Amino acid sequence: MFSTTVTYGGDDFSMCAHIRAQWAGPGQVKVALACWVVNMDTARYFGDNPPASEEMRLPPEGTAEWDEELTSRVIGHLAGRMNALATALPTADEHLTITVPLVLT
Repeated sequence: MFSTTVTYGGDDFSMCAHIRAQWAGPGQVKVALACWVVNMDTARYFGDNPPASEEMRLPPEGTAEWDEELTSRVIGHLAGRMNALATALPTADEHLTITVPLVLT
């Protein structure tokens, strides 16, 4: 299984996505995704410092909480771009999962 957290953003916010990929069967890969946003300006305004690094990670290593609506929109976009074989399904650890065909180039 491959797992990573990707962040994208700037001075105002950072959007984070935890992504997992694993073999689902012959010619198929299961992709799990959880997204959340860390508001950088609010943290600086109230605490006069940037958010703690724990806010950039999901439990058990961090304190972030996934945003189900954001995750649903992002996984829907990925499902379309990656020709998902079925609609996204929830996991026990607050991710949404799609199964996609394995394309080797």
